[in-house]
Amino acid sequence: MRIFDTNVQELKYKVLMEVAYQTWLGNDSFAVFNEIANEIVKKGEPPMSCCIYKDRAIVAERIRIALGGNKDNPNVIQVIDIACDECPEAGHTVTDLCRGCIAHRCGDACKLGAITFDDEQMAHIDKSKCVECGKCAKVCPYGAIADFKRPCERACKLDAIHMAEGGEAQIDNEKCVACGACVYQCPFGATVDTSSIVDVINTIMASDNNRNYKVYAMVAPAIASQFTYAELGQVVTAIKELGFYKVAEAALGADMVAYTEAQELIEKGFLTSSCCPAFVKYIKTKFPELKDNISHNLSPMATLGKFIKEHDRDAKIVFIGPCTSKKMEIKQDHVKDYIDYVMTFEELQAVIDSKDIIVEELPETALDDATYFGRIFARTGGVTDAVAEAVKELEAGDFKFDPLVCEGIDKCKPALTRAKKGVLPNNFVEGMICGGGCIGGAGCLTHGEANKKEVDAYGKTSSIETIKEALEKADGVL
Repeated sequence: MRIFDTNVQELKYKVLMEVAYQTWLGNDSFAVFNEIANEIVKKGEPPMSCCIYKDRAIVAERIRIALGGNKDNPNVIQVIDIACDECPEAGHTVTDLCRGCIAHRCGDACKLGAITFDDEQMAHIDKSKCVECGKCAKVCPYGAIADFKRPCERACKLDAIHMAEGGEAQIDNEKCVACGACVYQCPFGATVDTSSIVDVINTIMASDNNRNYKVYAMVAPAIASQFTYAELGQVVTAIKELGFYKVAEAALGADMVAYTEAQELIEKGFLTSSCCPAFVKYIKTKFPELKDNISHNLSPMATLGKFIKEHDRDAKIVFIGPCTSKKMEIKQDHVKDYIDYVMTFEELQAVIDSKDIIVEELPETALDDATYFGRIFARTGGVTDAVAEAVKELEAGDFKFDPLVCEGIDKCKPALTRAKKGVLPNNFVEGMICGGGCIGGAGCLTHGEANKKEVDAYGKTSSIETIKEALEKADGVL
């Protein structure tokens, strides 16, 4: 049964699983590099690149990323240079649709002399002269000149990726929001999110079965759309089998946020949501005029983490979800004290398998900490629905909730532009950088249309009817 969408995810998973396995044994992954490389790149099998030696060199880089990546690079999204050399040069390119016509409109359109013609009248572009204006492409009667973009560049809507001098992709950390779109779209797996699985495993082992301190796993509500080969309760049991003291729902943090965010909205009159760290950074970098309108609430992850650590200061908390940007969020000064590590669903699968846990054979462990409204934070429109419920429960009188839901940069940008100009009629903007919301995060096992329905179905299994009731029962998560 296939768990992941792509072979790139499979390769990433294999490296993570082997690193996790060696960590449980107490081994340093680089010290046993040959064992890991032999398991990932087997002799006699067709190489993934030019040869088995390059494949193993790439595996070494993947191990480095699994161990936290380049420590001098603050970004959790990093590029494996040696794996990033198969894409052709980006920009305008003459394709084989060129018919060698004698009109030469493309050459006439180029005022920089970047287009020349061979003996067969076929056009060629001199990249040293081309400024990528696209005028040649517009006038070609055959549409033979294409504006080629690398998959990672095309995936990034913030122009945070460009080609370095060596031809490999390079990330502009000032523009990057760590959404991971490039990670999922790169067909060679050259853009990768750094991992903390070694630290997580060592933290679990050092807890001495939670006697020295308690290790909490906090699962994002998007988990309901993942691990479709087993029941959710079995996945929860598998997480506990890894050595976690308790599995808590980040959806309870979402209930907390929805309630206080509704109060803040009523008081201030206009807000943008704060649960998506990539959306928050996007506002701060591209629309700084609106930064004071971002909800002052912590994200659901940080909110619940703060709640747990206020009751147990020695607790260690590992957030498990679909989001690579969460790995950047926990580095922020106002969050780092509340969440110790972040793992994606991809990484969780690798860690579970490194312990040979057969998830579908386990008994189920129930989760019932949050409401339907907290759980649907995972999909587009969920935050809005939850805030609407909170406004209702607050009995806000004449206050009229008028939200706007946007997902992806393409939809968020025009909404924020209108808000910046003061012409947005709505008083609340729910923003999610990933398509579909959190269920479209780069760290998901799969990315499918059915995910939204699965999250809603999961939400409806809650026995807690109101947000107020969830807050009153919050101590039960400890």
